Amino acid sequence: MGVSTSSPEKGISVLTVDVPPVNALPVDGWFALADAVRSAGRDPRTRCVLLTAEGRGFNAGVDIKEIQGRGRSALVGANRGCFEAFAAVYECEVPVIAVVHGFCLGGGIGLVGNADVIVASEDAVFGLPELDRGALGAATHLARLVPQHLMRALYYTSRTVTAAELHAHGAVWRVVPRDALRAAALDLAREIAAKDGELLRLAKAAINGIDPVDVRRSYRFEQGFTFEADVSGVADRVRDTFGGERDGSRRE
Repeated sequence: MGVSTSSPEKGISVLTVDVPPVNALPVDGWFALADAVRSAGRDPRTRCVLLTAEGRGFNAGVDIKEIQGRGRSALVGANRGCFEAFAAVYECEVPVIAVVHGFCLGGGIGLVGNADVIVASEDAVFGLPELDRGALGAATHLARLVPQHLMRALYYTSRTVTAAELHAHGAVWRVVPRDALRAAALDLAREIAAKDGELLRLAKAAINGIDPVDVRRSYRFEQGFTFEADVSGVADRVRDTFGGERDGSRRE
């Protein structure tokens, strides 16, 4: 369990998250993921990173129960951990492909929104249920996946969108049956990894350099409002109504 790294083929590093039951990461898990991504990107042998997950879904965000149990220290830790993990994906020295199945919620949006490419299975759904869970954040990353007005509607309603819908908006590279997901992701990674390694790293730096939005600064701004919601008591009021629904299966 946790975050593991493998290299199935030359130039390709696969990072796999496995935190049962739904890959809702605790504070330490976000930092571990950030370290794994940065380590893979620093390895001169790596030309492409696949970010994958085991289990029922790709990512269900932060561990709400940990925040409820540990209070403000866990909230601060989760904020910092998410910030580091999202930044690690964005700043990885080589392209990162997010390989998404099942649900991709909350912090999962931060990961895929900062990835270079998304390959998803037909059963994948994406959303930010933050307002239902006493939190804010990752609108920065959702805005990288869908147009501005759709992002706002999704954010305010906590609704999800399918992989097919994101494909129609150009955010998802390919949508494939679940049993073909890994092969499709490896096909793309193999094509990328065939390029010159040094030139790939220059290309990643150049593309990040022309990004119209500073994702680190934008997300950090959002996090300030998450903390304000906690200090004011609004977050606790909403979290107290949060039940056992953590599998990301709800569609509105």
